[in-house]
Amino acid sequence: ARGRAAGGGYVGAAQVDAGGGVRPRGEARSGGTGELPPPREAAGARGEALGGLPGRVTNPKEEEILSCTQDKVSQCNISLKKQRSRSIFSTLFCCFRDYNVEPPSTNSTSALPPLVEENGGLQKPPAKYLLPELTASDYGKKCVVIDLDETLVHSSFKPISNADFIVPVEIDGTIHQVYVLKRPHVDEFLQRMGELFECVLFTASLAKYADPVADLLDRWGVFRARLFRESCVFHRGNYVKDLSRLGRELSKVIIVDNSPASYIFHPENAVPVQSWFDDMTDTELLDLIPFFEGLSKEEEVYSMLHKLCNR
Repeated sequence: ARGRAAGGGYVGAAQVDAGGGVRPRGEARSGGTGELPPPREAAGARGEALGGLPGRVTNPKEEEILSCTQDKVSQCNISLKKQRSRSIFSTLFCCFRDYNVEPPSTNSTSALPPLVEENGGLQKPPAKYLLPELTASDYGKKCVVIDLDETLVHSSFKPISNADFIVPVEIDGTIHQVYVLKRPHVDEFLQRMGELFECVLFTASLAKYADPVADLLDRWGVFRARLFRESCVFHRGNYVKDLSRLGRELSKVIIVDNSPASYIFHPENAVPVQSWFDDMTDTELLDLIPFFEGLSKEEEVYSMLHKLCNR
């Protein structure tokens, strides 16, 4: 039995990860992508309901493309680590899935985004953008898209003694208790982000799990909108968060996510974070605040993110 004193190891034989999939205890730390393989047979429909999804291995060209993405993410994280006083990003995205994606080229919100291939066909463009019109209070602010699982919280079906929330979720007519741990310093992070940006929660998990978690997590009304799995593009076995569908100028959009799969269409807009499970000494969200304070003053996001990743 691995106890959980002071935010320690895992409890029980299985753990629910970012996308909601359940996998054996020994495999829990090898991932870090946030979007997980299909749940094991022992997990049944529970893991499927919260968000597990398959990984796909395609061809050598896709591996080359993904390798380039991994190199850029690593460079970005090295630069972030150098400019902060605390040691973060010690390990980064251990497991990657393979993609063959031509990033959409969208410089304005005057037209609907281009079609994206979906499982051999074409993804239909949205009838309208995912976000409503900017409010007066957010006018002039950049839009920050923030992931939920393994970025802000970690959830499990197994009881956790120090859980911050216990959320009942109905799956196939049965109520299951989901135990949720908040990442350290998430409160300070969200409050400051809400002051600086138009903040949007965007998760590949299902709303019936993520919405009540967000209700408990966001006590200040930081998230102006919440987007769930149905707002993602299912592309080559992965749920992708297509930023061109938000209805915001891409040069003023940032995505904060632990999974490169989530922002594969727009890696130049990403601030990657390390996947979080239960390390209660983690300071990554706290360390990111000064960086975002500086980013909020820039005219557009690309120049600062490009400089950061090329230092």
